[in-house]
Amino acid sequence: MEHITLLLAIVVVTALVFDFTNGFHDTANAMATTISTGALKPKTAVAMSAVLNLVGAFLSVEVAKTISSGLVNEEGITPEVIFAALVGAILWNLVTWLVGLPSSSSHALMGGLVGATIASVGVSGVNGGVVVTKVLIPAVAAPLVAGLAAMLATRLTYKAGANIDEKTGRKGYRAGQIASAGLVSLAHGTNDAQKTMGIITLALVAGGILAPGSNPPLWVIVSAGVAIALGTYLGGWRIIRTMGKGLTDLQPQQGFAAQTSAATVILASSNLGFSLSTTHSCSGAVMGAGLGRKGGVVRWSTATRMFVAWGLTLPAAGLVAAGSEYVTQQGDWGVAAVAVFLVASCAAIWFISRRQVVDHTNVNDVETADSEPAGVVTTAIAAVTPPPAGAVAATVASDDLKATIPATAGEAAPAPAATV
Repeated sequence: MEHITLLLAIVVVTALVFDFTNGFHDTANAMATTISTGALKPKTAVAMSAVLNLVGAFLSVEVAKTISSGLVNEEGITPEVIFAALVGAILWNLVTWLVGLPSSSSHALMGGLVGATIASVGVSGVNGGVVVTKVLIPAVAAPLVAGLAAMLATRLTYKAGANIDEKTGRKGYRAGQIASAGLVSLAHGTNDAQKTMGIITLALVAGGILAPGSNPPLWVIVSAGVAIALGTYLGGWRIIRTMGKGLTDLQPQQGFAAQTSAATVILASSNLGFSLSTTHSCSGAVMGAGLGRKGGVVRWSTATRMFVAWGLTLPAAGLVAAGSEYVTQQGDWGVAAVAVFLVASCAAIWFISRRQVVDHTNVNDVETADSEPAGVVTTAIAAVTPPPAGAVAATVASDDLKATIPATAGEAAPAPAATV
Protein backbone atom coordinates (compact mmCIF):
# COMPACT_ATOMS: atom_id res chain seq x y z
CA MET A 1 0.00 0.00 0.00
CA GLU A 2 2.90 2.36 0.77
CA HIS A 3 4.34 1.75 -2.72
CA ILE A 4 0.95 2.43 -4.30
CA THR A 5 0.60 5.66 -2.30
CA LEU A 6 4.01 6.86 -3.44
CA LEU A 7 3.30 5.91 -7.05
CA LEU A 8 -0.05 7.66 -6.97
CA ALA A 9 1.65 10.77 -5.63
CA ILE A 10 4.12 10.64 -8.54
CA VAL A 11 1.27 10.26 -11.01
CA VAL A 12 -0.69 13.17 -9.53
CA VAL A 13 2.35 15.45 -9.60
CA THR A 14 3.14 14.41 -13.17
CA ALA A 15 -0.46 15.09 -14.18
CA LEU A 16 -0.25 18.58 -12.73
CA VAL A 17 3.02 19.13 -14.61
CA PHE A 18 1.18 18.18 -17.80
CA ASP A 19 -1.60 20.61 -16.85
CA PHE A 20 1.03 23.32 -16.39
CA THR A 21 2.50 22.65 -19.84
CA ASN A 22 -1.02 22.61 -21.26
CA GLY A 23 -1.50 26.11 -19.86
CA PHE A 24 1.52 27.76 -21.47
CA HIS A 25 1.24 25.64 -24.61
CA ASP A 26 -2.35 26.77 -25.22
CA THR A 27 -2.21 30.40 -24.07
CA ALA A 28 -2.03 31.31 -27.75
CA ASN A 29 -5.52 29.91 -28.30
CA ALA A 30 -7.06 32.72 -26.29
CA MET A 31 -4.62 35.59 -26.53
CA ALA A 32 -2.55 35.36 -29.73
CA THR A 33 -4.88 37.48 -31.85
CA THR A 34 -5.48 39.97 -29.02
CA ILE A 35 -1.73 40.46 -28.60
CA SER A 36 -0.96 40.59 -32.33
CA THR A 37 -3.55 43.32 -33.00
CA GLY A 38 -2.47 45.37 -29.98
CA ALA A 39 -5.81 45.11 -28.18
CA LEU A 40 -3.97 44.16 -24.97
CA LYS A 41 -0.37 44.31 -23.84
CA PRO A 42 1.22 40.83 -23.74
CA LYS A 43 1.63 40.52 -19.96
CA THR A 44 -1.85 41.91 -19.31
CA ALA A 45 -3.33 39.46 -21.78
CA VAL A 46 -1.78 36.35 -20.22
CA ALA A 47 -2.69 37.49 -16.69
CA MET A 48 -6.32 37.93 -17.71
CA SER A 49 -6.30 34.54 -19.45
CA ALA A 50 -4.83 32.83 -16.37
CA VAL A 51 -7.59 34.10 -14.07
CA LEU A 52 -10.36 33.07 -16.47
CA ASN A 53 -8.80 29.62 -17.01
CA LEU A 54 -8.98 29.12 -13.25
CA VAL A 55 -12.63 30.17 -13.16
CA GLY A 56 -13.48 27.96 -16.13
CA ALA A 57 -12.13 24.88 -14.37
CA PHE A 58 -15.07 24.98 -11.95
CA LEU A 59 -17.87 25.24 -14.53
CA SER A 60 -18.26 21.61 -15.66
CA VAL A 61 -16.96 18.05 -15.26
CA GLU A 62 -18.41 16.47 -18.41
CA VAL A 63 -15.09 16.30 -20.29
CA ALA A 64 -13.34 14.96 -17.17
CA LYS A 65 -15.84 12.09 -17.07
CA THR A 66 -15.12 11.30 -20.75
CA ILE A 67 -11.40 10.99 -19.97
CA SER A 68 -11.74 9.13 -16.68
CA SER A 69 -14.37 6.59 -17.63
CA GLY A 70 -14.99 6.69 -21.38
CA LEU A 71 -11.77 6.61 -23.38
CA VAL A 72 -10.28 3.45 -21.85
CA ASN A 73 -11.63 0.64 -19.71
CA GLU A 74 -10.86 1.30 -16.07
CA GLU A 75 -10.39 -2.38 -15.32
CA GLY A 76 -6.77 -3.39 -15.74
CA ILE A 77 -5.50 0.19 -15.86
CA THR A 78 -2.74 0.75 -13.31
CA PRO A 79 -1.08 3.96 -12.09
CA GLU A 80 2.01 2.96 -14.11
CA VAL A 81 -0.07 3.12 -17.31
CA ILE A 82 -1.27 6.62 -16.50
CA PHE A 83 2.25 7.75 -15.62
CA ALA A 84 3.54 6.48 -18.96
CA ALA A 85 0.68 8.26 -20.78
CA LEU A 86 1.57 11.55 -19.12
CA VAL A 87 5.23 11.19 -20.09
CA GLY A 88 4.28 10.90 -23.76
CA ALA A 89 1.91 13.89 -23.55
CA ILE A 90 4.36 16.17 -21.73
CA LEU A 91 7.24 15.50 -24.09
CA TRP A 92 5.10 16.12 -27.18
CA ASN A 93 3.84 19.38 -25.68
CA LEU A 94 7.38 20.57 -25.03
CA VAL A 95 8.75 19.56 -28.44
CA THR A 96 5.97 21.36 -30.31
CA TRP A 97 6.34 24.39 -28.04
CA LEU A 98 10.07 24.49 -28.81
CA VAL A 99 9.42 24.71 -32.56
CA GLY A 100 6.46 27.08 -32.10
CA LEU A 101 3.74 24.81 -33.48
CA PRO A 102 0.22 25.00 -32.00
CA SER A 103 -0.53 21.29 -31.66
CA SER A 104 -3.21 19.81 -29.43
CA SER A 105 -2.40 19.14 -25.79
CA SER A 106 -5.69 17.25 -25.57
CA HIS A 107 -4.72 14.84 -28.33
CA ALA A 108 -1.26 14.42 -26.84
CA LEU A 109 -2.85 13.30 -23.59
CA MET A 110 -5.33 11.00 -25.26
CA GLY A 111 -2.71 9.57 -27.60
CA GLY A 112 -0.47 8.86 -24.63
CA LEU A 113 -3.30 7.21 -22.72
CA VAL A 114 -4.28 5.01 -25.66
CA GLY A 115 -0.66 4.04 -26.40
CA ALA A 116 0.13 3.15 -22.80
CA THR A 117 -3.14 1.20 -22.44
CA ILE A 118 -2.46 -0.86 -25.57
CA ALA A 119 1.07 -1.61 -24.36
CA SER A 120 -0.30 -2.72 -21.01
CA VAL A 121 -3.51 -4.67 -21.67
CA GLY A 122 -3.90 -4.69 -25.46
CA VAL A 123 -6.33 -3.09 -27.88
CA SER A 124 -9.30 -4.42 -25.87
CA GLY A 125 -8.53 -1.84 -23.18
CA VAL A 126 -9.47 1.04 -25.49
CA ASN A 127 -13.08 2.02 -26.20
CA GLY A 128 -12.85 2.46 -29.94
CA GLY A 129 -16.33 3.92 -30.31
CA VAL A 130 -15.58 6.71 -27.84
CA VAL A 131 -12.26 7.46 -29.56
CA VAL A 132 -14.01 7.87 -32.91
CA THR A 133 -17.11 9.79 -31.84
CA LYS A 134 -15.65 12.03 -29.12
CA VAL A 135 -12.04 12.44 -30.27
CA LEU A 136 -11.40 11.82 -33.97
CA ILE A 137 -14.61 13.28 -35.43
CA PRO A 138 -14.38 16.48 -33.34
CA ALA A 139 -10.70 16.73 -34.30
CA VAL A 140 -11.64 17.00 -37.97
CA ALA A 141 -14.89 18.91 -37.54
CA ALA A 142 -13.72 21.55 -35.05
CA PRO A 143 -11.25 23.47 -37.27
CA LEU A 144 -13.60 23.26 -40.27
CA VAL A 145 -16.65 24.51 -38.36
CA ALA A 146 -14.71 27.21 -36.51
CA GLY A 147 -12.92 28.27 -39.70
CA LEU A 148 -16.10 28.54 -41.74
CA ALA A 149 -17.86 30.42 -38.95
CA ALA A 150 -14.92 32.83 -38.58
CA MET A 151 -14.73 33.46 -42.34
CA LEU A 152 -18.45 34.30 -42.53
CA ALA A 153 -18.29 36.36 -39.35
CA THR A 154 -15.33 38.33 -40.70
CA ARG A 155 -17.16 39.19 -43.92
CA LEU A 156 -20.29 40.21 -41.99
CA THR A 157 -18.18 42.27 -39.62
CA TYR A 158 -16.53 44.23 -42.42
CA LYS A 159 -19.86 44.73 -44.18
CA ALA A 160 -21.59 45.91 -41.01
CA GLY A 161 -18.78 48.36 -40.24
CA ALA A 162 -18.36 49.68 -43.79
CA ASN A 163 -19.85 53.09 -42.92
CA ILE A 164 -18.16 53.45 -39.54
CA ASP A 165 -15.17 55.71 -39.09
CA GLU A 166 -12.02 53.55 -39.25
CA LYS A 167 -10.53 54.84 -35.98
CA THR A 168 -13.82 54.40 -34.10
CA GLY A 169 -14.32 50.94 -35.59
CA ARG A 170 -10.86 49.73 -34.60
CA LYS A 171 -11.36 50.96 -31.04
CA GLY A 172 -14.71 49.21 -30.79
CA TYR A 173 -13.46 45.95 -32.23
CA ARG A 174 -10.48 45.92 -29.91
CA ALA A 175 -12.86 46.17 -26.98
CA GLY A 176 -14.82 43.30 -28.52
CA GLN A 177 -11.60 41.33 -28.89
CA ILE A 178 -10.87 41.66 -25.19
CA ALA A 179 -14.33 40.34 -24.34
CA SER A 180 -14.12 37.46 -26.83
CA ALA A 181 -10.59 36.59 -25.67
CA GLY A 182 -11.93 36.34 -22.15
CA LEU A 183 -14.63 34.00 -23.39
CA VAL A 184 -12.05 31.77 -25.09
CA SER A 185 -9.97 31.67 -21.89
CA LEU A 186 -13.05 30.69 -19.90
CA ALA A 187 -13.86 28.01 -22.46
CA HIS A 188 -10.28 26.73 -22.37
CA GLY A 189 -10.39 26.32 -18.61
CA THR A 190 -13.73 24.56 -18.89
CA ASN A 191 -12.45 22.13 -21.51
CA ASP A 192 -8.71 21.61 -20.98
CA ALA A 193 -8.39 21.76 -17.20
CA GLN A 194 -10.95 18.98 -17.05
CA LYS A 195 -8.67 16.64 -18.97
CA THR A 196 -6.17 16.71 -16.13
CA MET A 197 -9.00 16.27 -13.64
CA GLY A 198 -10.07 13.21 -15.59
CA ILE A 199 -6.59 11.69 -15.72
CA ILE A 200 -6.04 12.21 -11.97
CA THR A 201 -9.47 10.73 -11.24
CA LEU A 202 -8.59 7.73 -13.42
CA ALA A 203 -5.36 7.29 -11.44
CA LEU A 204 -7.25 7.40 -8.15
CA VAL A 205 -9.70 4.79 -9.44
CA ALA A 206 -6.80 2.61 -10.63
CA GLY A 207 -5.17 2.93 -7.20
CA GLY A 208 -8.36 1.94 -5.38
CA ILE A 209 -8.89 5.36 -3.81
CA LEU A 210 -12.12 6.12 -5.71
CA ALA A 211 -14.91 3.90 -7.01
CA PRO A 212 -15.22 3.50 -10.81
CA GLY A 213 -17.35 6.23 -12.40
CA SER A 214 -16.69 8.76 -9.63
CA ASN A 215 -16.63 12.49 -10.29
CA PRO A 216 -13.37 14.39 -9.62
CA PRO A 217 -12.98 15.35 -5.95
CA LEU A 218 -12.88 19.05 -5.10
CA TRP A 219 -9.13 19.06 -4.39
CA VAL A 220 -8.52 17.62 -7.88
CA ILE A 221 -10.61 20.38 -9.48
CA VAL A 222 -8.80 23.11 -7.51
CA SER A 223 -5.29 21.79 -8.15
CA ALA A 224 -5.94 21.29 -11.88
CA GLY A 225 -7.37 24.80 -12.19
CA VAL A 226 -4.42 26.38 -10.39
CA ALA A 227 -1.84 24.43 -12.43
CA ILE A 228 -3.30 25.43 -15.81
CA ALA A 229 -3.67 29.04 -14.65
CA LEU A 230 0.01 29.23 -13.62
CA GLY A 231 1.09 27.76 -16.93
CA THR A 232 -1.11 30.23 -18.80
CA TYR A 233 0.41 33.17 -16.93
CA LEU A 234 3.90 32.18 -18.07
CA GLY A 235 2.72 32.60 -21.65
CA GLY A 236 3.70 30.24 -24.47
CA TRP A 237 5.30 33.07 -26.40
CA ARG A 238 6.67 30.91 -29.22
CA ILE A 239 3.22 29.57 -30.10
CA ILE A 240 1.60 32.97 -29.56
CA ARG A 241 3.97 34.34 -32.21
CA THR A 242 3.04 31.60 -34.69
CA MET A 243 -0.71 31.88 -34.22
CA GLY A 244 -0.83 35.66 -33.91
CA LYS A 245 1.54 36.61 -36.75
CA GLY A 246 2.73 33.44 -38.44
CA LEU A 247 -0.56 32.19 -39.93
CA THR A 248 -1.96 35.51 -41.17
CA ASP A 249 -1.82 39.21 -40.44
CA LEU A 250 -4.97 40.00 -38.49
CA GLN A 251 -6.85 43.25 -38.07
CA PRO A 252 -9.05 43.87 -34.99
CA GLN A 253 -12.23 42.96 -36.91
CA GLN A 254 -10.74 39.59 -37.85
CA GLY A 255 -9.45 38.93 -34.34
CA PHE A 256 -12.89 39.57 -32.89
CA ALA A 257 -14.57 37.26 -35.42
CA ALA A 258 -11.99 34.49 -34.93
CA GLN A 259 -12.15 34.47 -31.14
CA THR A 260 -15.94 34.64 -30.96
CA SER A 261 -16.31 31.75 -33.40
CA ALA A 262 -13.74 29.61 -31.57
CA ALA A 263 -15.27 30.26 -28.16
CA THR A 264 -18.72 29.25 -29.41
CA VAL A 265 -17.44 25.95 -30.78
CA ILE A 266 -15.42 25.14 -27.64
CA LEU A 267 -18.20 25.91 -25.15
CA ALA A 268 -20.74 23.92 -27.17
CA SER A 269 -18.42 20.89 -27.25
CA SER A 270 -17.72 21.11 -23.52
CA ASN A 271 -21.43 20.92 -22.71
CA LEU A 272 -21.73 17.85 -24.97
CA GLY A 273 -18.75 16.14 -23.29
CA PHE A 274 -16.57 16.18 -26.41
CA SER A 275 -12.87 16.23 -25.57
CA LEU A 276 -12.29 18.92 -28.18
CA SER A 277 -8.94 20.37 -29.11
CA THR A 278 -9.08 24.09 -28.39
CA THR A 279 -5.95 24.44 -30.53
CA HIS A 280 -7.70 23.01 -33.57
CA SER A 281 -10.71 25.27 -33.06
CA CYS A 282 -8.70 28.46 -32.56
CA SER A 283 -6.25 27.75 -35.37
CA GLY A 284 -9.09 27.01 -37.76
CA ALA A 285 -10.82 30.22 -36.72
CA VAL A 286 -7.67 32.28 -37.30
CA MET A 287 -7.25 30.86 -40.80
CA GLY A 288 -10.94 31.40 -41.54
CA ALA A 289 -10.67 35.02 -40.42
CA GLY A 290 -7.61 35.46 -42.64
CA LEU A 291 -9.57 34.20 -45.66
CA GLY A 292 -12.61 36.28 -44.75
CA ARG A 293 -10.94 39.66 -45.30
CA LYS A 294 -10.70 40.96 -48.85
CA GLY A 295 -7.03 40.67 -49.77
CA GLY A 296 -6.20 38.61 -46.69
CA VAL A 297 -3.47 36.00 -47.06
CA VAL A 298 -2.92 32.79 -45.10
CA ARG A 299 0.65 31.53 -44.84
CA TRP A 300 0.03 28.03 -46.08
CA SER A 301 3.65 26.97 -45.48
CA THR A 302 3.14 27.54 -41.74
CA ALA A 303 -0.33 26.01 -41.88
CA THR A 304 1.05 22.88 -43.57
CA ARG A 305 3.65 22.40 -40.83
CA MET A 306 0.86 22.79 -38.30
CA PHE A 307 -1.35 20.21 -40.04
CA VAL A 308 1.55 17.73 -40.06
CA ALA A 309 2.01 18.24 -36.31
CA TRP A 310 -1.70 17.64 -35.76
CA GLY A 311 -1.50 14.36 -37.66
CA LEU A 312 1.54 13.21 -35.70
CA THR A 313 0.26 14.12 -32.23
CA LEU A 314 -1.76 10.99 -31.42
CA PRO A 315 0.75 8.42 -32.78
CA ALA A 316 3.87 10.23 -31.52
CA ALA A 317 2.59 10.65 -27.96
CA GLY A 318 1.23 7.09 -28.09
CA LEU A 319 4.56 5.58 -29.13
CA VAL A 320 6.50 7.41 -26.40
CA ALA A 321 3.88 6.38 -23.85
CA ALA A 322 3.97 2.75 -25.00
CA GLY A 323 7.76 2.66 -24.67
CA SER A 324 7.55 4.24 -21.22
CA GLU A 325 4.92 1.71 -20.16
CA TYR A 326 7.17 -1.15 -21.25
CA VAL A 327 9.96 0.20 -19.03
CA THR A 328 7.69 0.83 -16.02
CA GLN A 329 6.54 -2.80 -16.17
CA GLN A 330 10.04 -3.80 -15.06
CA GLY A 331 9.32 -2.64 -11.50
CA ASP A 332 10.42 0.21 -9.26
CA TRP A 333 13.64 0.80 -11.14
CA GLY A 334 11.65 1.10 -14.37
CA VAL A 335 9.41 3.82 -12.92
CA ALA A 336 12.50 5.64 -11.62
CA ALA A 337 14.23 5.36 -15.01
CA VAL A 338 11.23 6.83 -16.84
CA ALA A 339 10.99 9.65 -14.29
CA VAL A 340 14.69 10.49 -14.76
CA PHE A 341 14.25 10.36 -18.54
CA LEU A 342 11.31 12.78 -18.34
CA VAL A 343 13.16 15.27 -16.14
CA ALA A 344 16.32 15.12 -18.28
CA SER A 345 14.34 15.58 -21.50
CA CYS A 346 12.44 18.57 -20.11
CA ALA A 347 15.69 20.18 -18.97
CA ALA A 348 17.35 19.60 -22.36
CA ILE A 349 14.40 21.17 -24.22
CA TRP A 350 14.45 24.18 -21.91
CA PHE A 351 18.19 24.75 -22.43
CA ILE A 352 17.77 24.50 -26.19
CA SER A 353 14.98 27.09 -26.05
CA ARG A 354 17.36 29.58 -24.38
CA ARG A 355 19.42 29.80 -27.58
CA GLN A 356 16.70 31.96 -29.12
CA VAL A 357 14.49 33.50 -26.47
CA VAL A 358 10.94 34.51 -27.35
CA ASP A 359 9.06 36.45 -24.68
CA HIS A 360 6.60 39.32 -24.24
CA THR A 361 9.16 41.85 -25.50
CA ASN A 362 9.58 40.35 -28.98
CA VAL A 363 6.52 38.15 -29.49
CA ASN A 364 5.25 40.31 -32.38
CA ASP A 365 8.64 40.60 -34.12
CA VAL A 366 7.97 38.36 -37.09
CA GLU A 367 7.57 38.67 -40.81
CA THR A 368 3.93 39.32 -41.65
CA ALA A 369 1.80 37.11 -43.81
CA ASP A 370 1.48 39.79 -46.51
CA SER A 371 4.99 38.96 -47.73
CA GLU A 372 3.94 35.48 -48.82
CA PRO A 373 2.31 35.18 -52.25
CA ALA A 374 -1.32 34.23 -52.25
CA GLY A 375 -1.81 30.49 -52.42
CA VAL A 376 -4.33 28.51 -54.42
CA VAL A 377 -7.06 28.65 -51.78
CA THR A 378 -6.65 32.37 -51.11
CA THR A 379 -6.58 33.19 -54.83
CA ALA A 380 -9.69 31.10 -55.51
CA ILE A 381 -11.65 32.75 -52.71
CA ALA A 382 -10.56 36.21 -53.82
CA ALA A 383 -11.61 35.43 -57.39
CA VAL A 384 -15.22 34.68 -56.45
CA THR A 385 -15.57 37.55 -53.98
CA PRO A 386 -17.17 40.60 -55.65
CA PRO A 387 -15.33 43.88 -55.05
CA PRO A 388 -17.04 46.47 -52.83
CA ALA A 389 -19.19 49.04 -54.61
CA GLY A 390 -16.86 51.81 -53.45
CA ALA A 391 -13.91 50.14 -55.11
CA VAL A 392 -15.75 49.92 -58.45
CA ALA A 393 -16.70 53.59 -58.30
CA ALA A 394 -13.14 54.57 -57.43
CA THR A 395 -11.83 52.60 -60.42
CA VAL A 396 -14.26 54.27 -62.83
CA ALA A 397 -13.45 57.73 -61.45
CA SER A 398 -9.74 56.99 -61.77
CA ASP A 399 -10.16 56.03 -65.43
CA ASP A 400 -12.14 59.21 -66.17
CA LEU A 401 -9.50 61.32 -64.47
CA LYS A 402 -6.72 59.76 -66.53
CA ALA A 403 -8.58 60.67 -69.71
CA THR A 404 -8.58 64.38 -68.80
CA ILE A 405 -4.96 64.71 -67.63
CA PRO A 406 -2.38 65.76 -70.26
CA ALA A 407 0.54 63.44 -70.85
CA THR A 408 3.42 63.95 -68.44
CA ALA A 409 7.01 64.52 -69.37
CA GLY A 410 8.57 61.45 -70.96
CA GLU A 411 5.16 60.05 -71.91
CA ALA A 412 3.96 60.23 -75.49
CA ALA A 413 0.95 62.51 -75.94
CA PRO A 414 -1.90 61.32 -78.09
CA ALA A 415 -1.72 62.47 -81.70
CA PRO A 416 -4.02 65.43 -82.54
CA ALA A 417 -7.00 64.75 -84.72
CA ALA A 418 -6.49 65.44 -88.42
CA THR A 419 -7.90 68.74 -89.72
CA VAL A 420 -9.88 68.53 -92.88
